[in-house]
Amino acid sequence: MANPTSSAAKTRLPGLYVAGATAIVSGISVFVNSYGVKSFTSPAVYTTAKNLAATLVIAAVAAVAWLVARRERPNAWRMALPAAADPARPLSGFSRLAGFLYVAAIGGGAAFIFFFDGLARTSAVPAVFLHDTLVIWVALAALPLLGERLGRWNLVAIALLVVGVTATSGGVGHLVVNSGNALVLAATVLWAIETIIAKRLLAGVGPSTLALVRMGGGAVVLLGYLGATGQFHTLVGLGASELRWALVTGCLLGAYVATWMTALSRARAVDVTSVLVASAAVTLFLDAVVHHTGLAPDTLGLVLLALGVVAVIRAWPRVARA
Repeated sequence: MANPTSSAAKTRLPGLYVAGATAIVSGISVFVNSYGVKSFTSPAVYTTAKNLAATLVIAAVAAVAWLVARRERPNAWRMALPAAADPARPLSGFSRLAGFLYVAAIGGGAAFIFFFDGLARTSAVPAVFLHDTLVIWVALAALPLLGERLGRWNLVAIALLVVGVTATSGGVGHLVVNSGNALVLAATVLWAIETIIAKRLLAGVGPSTLALVRMGGGAVVLLGYLGATGQFHTLVGLGASELRWALVTGCLLGAYVATWMTALSRARAVDVTSVLVASAAVTLFLDAVVHHTGLAPDTLGLVLLALGVVAVIRAWPRVARA
């Protein structure tokens, strides 16, 4: 008799393709958030509201999926917890607990406060660029901590993607030293560390579980931060317009975290974060549509981003067979 878990693994969408979906969601999310954060008097309140919405969305979808799977096949829930694509040793004991705490408190909590506080003090262009340096930090840490080897095509991909983002953002001249950019960069580095930890955790837990830990635990931290800074009453008193922003951006965040964790569970961290850089093209396109501007000035950057993604795809099968 065929192994149903093995059959399910063969039909699962490859991690690189899931990462492509994550990049699309991320590009839309960054664009929408650049407006949403300015509709709130406090970036921390905005972040907490949308993260609470994301937590509810992820929990609801996971619960429905579990109930459907349990109804159709009592043991089907086991198939929803895929093993990691790489032979990384899963964390256990105290290391696993510390990993969960970091993902929840830092990845789902403090880093969001830094990022959106920084986004409120700067513009979307430098914020997108700094966030897309995530691939550099992950690449630097992936070899010693995850054993992910960077081949020639990986290096070519990262170079093309970083130069492409630089071109689409108008060069590095806008990267002035200010508190907003510093906070965004700090959040990016914290998320890079989280990516490495999440990859190790996903060798032993399912992506839906880790997504709930990240958003649920992060929401608790954010609520505590609002209470400590005297802003909890602002969250409770949100108006209809602010609640709509929180719901829309929360749904986008929920989709982002769910696909991100799924992609990480099925592909190398450096490949997933490389594809994520292409989200800059989505943000750029939306900005051009809304402001009725052409994409001609950004042609070079968009071409470089496309070539970077092609290089990632070129490297991926070679790494998988190695």
